[in-house]
Amino acid sequence: MSATPLMSATPFSTRIVCIGAGYVGGPTMAVIALKCPDICIHVYDLSVPRINAWNSASLPIYEPGLDEVIQQVRGRNLFFTTDDSVITQADIIFISVNTPTKMYGVGKGRAADLKYIESCSRRIGELVSHGHKIVVEKSTVPVRCSVAVRKILSANSKGTATFSILSNPEFLAEGTAVSDLMRPDRVLIGGDQDAKGLDSIRRLASIYERWVPADRIVTTNLWSSELTKLVANAMLAQRISSINSISAVCEATGADVDEVARGVGADTRIGPKFLKASVGFGGSCFQKDVLNLVYLCESLQLTEVAEYWHWVVRMNDYQRRRFCEKIIKTMFDTASGKTIAVFGFAFKKDTGDTRESSAIEVVASLLEEGANVHIHDPKVSFDQVKTDLEMRIDDPRVRQLIYTNVTMSPTAEEAANGAHAIAILTEWDLYKTLNYEAIYSTMSKPAFFFDGRSMVDPKVLRAIGFDTYCIGKATQHPAQFFYETS
Repeated sequence: MSATPLMSATPFSTRIVCIGAGYVGGPTMAVIALKCPDICIHVYDLSVPRINAWNSASLPIYEPGLDEVIQQVRGRNLFFTTDDSVITQADIIFISVNTPTKMYGVGKGRAADLKYIESCSRRIGELVSHGHKIVVEKSTVPVRCSVAVRKILSANSKGTATFSILSNPEFLAEGTAVSDLMRPDRVLIGGDQDAKGLDSIRRLASIYERWVPADRIVTTNLWSSELTKLVANAMLAQRISSINSISAVCEATGADVDEVARGVGADTRIGPKFLKASVGFGGSCFQKDVLNLVYLCESLQLTEVAEYWHWVVRMNDYQRRRFCEKIIKTMFDTASGKTIAVFGFAFKKDTGDTRESSAIEVVASLLEEGANVHIHDPKVSFDQVKTDLEMRIDDPRVRQLIYTNVTMSPTAEEAANGAHAIAILTEWDLYKTLNYEAIYSTMSKPAFFFDGRSMVDPKVLRAIGFDTYCIGKATQHPAQFFYETS
């Protein structure tokens, strides 16, 4: 626990507490502290190891530029603590806790699990006995979650305290979170449209206005703000699933998905972003938020709408499955006893986050086939790999292979040494510049190369000698059409 003086003893103009020291809470509060030195900010979390990490030289998350920001503000106007007394002294309380997909009971596999939101709301209500507090939903929540938060706060507050509830969802991309916070496309703030609600919106907006242009601060009602976050992530996931579906067509016809994406993205009505075909999307938000939207639509009896959005996730699953099947079929229908070098385990580059990473599915499938897997990732630990695979694999026989058939290699070259194949699953920049000719010379022959992120020119790889498969690129033997053979 940090030895931070009480907020009331500080000269700061505003006092903020963020409950939740994760991927959103830590970076968001760090940037606010950097831009607003007159605001005192405490990041509160129940986890002592996590708070200790935030107070150390080794932060609990990796994010480019975050270390530099933390060094400037930690101990000045940003503090990390497990002391919940800071909640009672705050003017503004952000709730930034995890809202995973519910894996039990009603809504299993679709609905958001709000137990952490509920416990936070109860604790705030119990601790705050007087004054007016602005409570901000920073976590991604279902539509009308604010109604539940308000009810819980009111039911648990034992004094004269009053509360305004705001929705201020994050739109951060891991790997670029700091730059996203410094130069956001928009800041969305939703609240009640009565006098007290509008005043609370203005107060929160005035903080962001220190560095964000006013025309990028969008205000709306609570429920529109809550829904906007889900829809934004659902539409981004939809674009990825759409181009991934076309990658299968490209492989079968001899087209190039990157060329198709470039031509389509040149249309100003469409644009080029999120049209990069890959082995599939991952991360903490996309699948969870799409499934949350599916559950909302099902609850509203909008069956066709629910089915439409559910196919975004199904297409992502199909892309992963298709990639795994391609590996097995190409390697003579078996990977048993063979060694596969997996380049990358994080769900994307510039982060150590593995939540919903496509690599988990691919490695699990390879283990089910009896393969040996050598993994390299510059930011993911072997303990994290084992944890993810243990959660994914139910079969006790296959689960045992995690400890006998999986190795974490310190370099990509070492992972590939003696391997029968390479599979790129995370788009780390270093995989673009490796000496693949030298790597090829150390591998078993024939040597296979499966590029799930379109990182390396397949023509170059084939010239070296690799039997090469690249997502969305023409195969060496594209399908024949009926009109070509009739």
